[in-house]
Order: sequence, then C-alpha cells, then structure tokens
Amino acid sequence: MYKLLKTEGRAKLGEFHTVHGVIKTPVFMNVGTLAAIKGAVSTQDLQEIKTQVELSNTYHLHLRPGDKVIKKLGGLHKFMVWDKPILTDSGGFQVFSLTGLRKIKEEGVYFNSHIDGRKIFMGPEESMQIQSNLASTIAMAFDECPPYPATREYMQNSVDRTTRWLKRCINEMNRLNSLDDTINKSQMLFGINQGGTYSDIRIEHAKVISELNLDGYAVGGLAVGETHQEMYRILEDVVPYLPQNKPTYLMGVGTPENILESVDRGVDFFDCVLPARNGRHANVYTNKGKLNLNNAKYELDDRPIAKDCNCPACKTYSRAYIRHLFKAKEMLAMRLCVLHNLYFYNNMMEEIREALAKGEFKAYKKMRLEGFKENDK
Repeated sequence: MYKLLKTEGRAKLGEFHTVHGVIKTPVFMNVGTLAAIKGAVSTQDLQEIKTQVELSNTYHLHLRPGDKVIKKLGGLHKFMVWDKPILTDSGGFQVFSLTGLRKIKEEGVYFNSHIDGRKIFMGPEESMQIQSNLASTIAMAFDECPPYPATREYMQNSVDRTTRWLKRCINEMNRLNSLDDTINKSQMLFGINQGGTYSDIRIEHAKVISELNLDGYAVGGLAVGETHQEMYRILEDVVPYLPQNKPTYLMGVGTPENILESVDRGVDFFDCVLPARNGRHANVYTNKGKLNLNNAKYELDDRPIAKDCNCPACKTYSRAYIRHLFKAKEMLAMRLCVLHNLYFYNNMMEEIREALAKGEFKAYKKMRLEGFKENDK
C-alpha cells in the first residue's frame, strides 16, 4: 500500500508498505543483478550505507543458480541474507537486449542463453513463476522493451502486446499467490508503461494500465538512447496519467541530475547500475561533481573522497590511498568506491525526502544542480 504524505508541485513524498517493511519514497534501489552488488559489497554493507531496497535480475538468476534452487533454499531474502524489500525485474529488458539471439511471439520470447547458448522460452507466466520462486517483495510484469528508435507502427504493436502480456501476468500472479507452497503470498506486481518517445502512445497506454489497479507503475524503455531532454518531456507527458496514489518507478535511471529532475516530475522509485559501475572504474560522486581517482593529481591527496561524506570509505581512507589501490589492482579499491557511490545516492535520496517534508525541494534541487557543475579543487 502506498501512502502519499506530501507533494511539492508534481514531486511526491510517500511511504510504500510491504510485507518486508516500509519503503520511504523517493527511493533509489541498489542493483544486485545476481543477488550481489558488484564490487565485493555484502548485505551487511547495504544496511550500513542506508539501502532501503535491493534489486535483482530475474533473467540472470533463472540461468544461474536457477530460481528453483533459490526456492529450495527459502527464497531470495534468505539466500542472500537480506530482510528488507527486494524488487525483481521481469527479465524482459535482458531478453530483448539479446538481439539476434531471440524471437518474439505472442506466447512469449524464445532465446538462447548468453552463458551456454541453450534454448530458453520466457513468457508472462514463466516470468511470474520465476519471480514467485525468488519470492521477491515486488515483481515486475513481463513486457517488451522496444528498440530505440522504432517506427510508430512497431511501437504500437509492441505496446498492445505488452498490455496483453500484463493481463496474463496479473492472472498468473493471483494464481501463484494462492498456492500453499508459495513463499511470499503477498508478492506485489508493478506494470510497465511503454511507448518510446511517442507521447500519445505512452499516454494511451498509461490510461489503459491504470485501470488495472496494480500495486505500482513503472515507466520503461527510457534511457536507451534518447536525450535527457526527451526523457524529461516523456515524464512530463505521461506521469500525470499514472495513478498519483501508487508509486511511479523510472526504470534504469540514472545520474544524480536525472534523479533530481525526475523526482520533480513525479517519480518515486529509481534504479541504475551507474554508481556501482562507475565506482569499479575509480569514478566517484561528490556534491561538486564526479572525480576520477586514477588522475595523477590525487597521488598525494590525503583528503577523503568527500569531506562531508559519512560513508565507510570517507570515514577512514584518503584519495591517495584509494588511487594507490587502483594502480596496484587491489579489489579493495573497487569495494571502497562502490560503497561510497551507493552511500552518496542513498544519502541524496534521504536529503530529497527531508527537503520535500519541509516544502523546500525546489531550492534543494537548484542548490544540488549548481553544485554538480563545480569542479573539485
């Protein structure tokens, strides 16, 4: 259940009540594709860096170790030792990124595993079954993530199929949640709005899926090649047609700037691999923009990554030391920078919620965006 606490313009402050605890929104979900955050980050670390929600990948966990294995071990929460909410994506994005390895039909998608090439079929029912086996808090509906750019005709046909698949997902989840051996009988379902950069297709699709009274709604198929301005335009056009009394999730986004702009346009949930991926490559976030710790100017820099940061890396280590770890190819370098970046994102979301609670989000956003333009001295 979603509780809207306050609004400022279109920006929303809320709480999403789940069987695994309350999610304070807006929220950034930390991406653990294979039930682990890349960069040697444990679930104990996630607790320390203010993580509210962990996100795992249906497609990847189906292939390895297998969703039936995870079910036998008590579900994803028990498997990875995480007691807070978990969202699993449907596998759709990964399947549709396997261009040349997959074939789309009305019943679902036939594709070849990227690991060993074996033939696999996934449709709405299979995606729901896998996610039920994983026993995540929130499951995502199986949709087609269309290519960018796509013709209007292709996009309309794709969106119509996604709607038909969504109805099949709802029926299958209702069936699964009623079975005796289902681990999480309170699993929630989010539907996904598609339509590329065609506002009219997006709006019509939003109207149709809003009538299905789902637990939440995602905007998918963005951050796939369109400009940031196009993405913001689509959000401005489509979010007003999604239920305000349900969470809105912008999938796969993004940079700190993207998040601030999207919160301003009514988005509650975010996820992105950027903070962890950048951290593994020595790129770290600060209130004054991004730093590359591989740069020679940090060789003798005994300051923390950010003096105003309370993450495990900044509380203890210097830029010079972390730079040395990267040069020496020590795994600790990646770990410290991933921890810092995820803490930075999680902490920024906490500040966004505080600003919304005070009615000061516009001012906070302006201050943050101006700060990111500065260069670190």
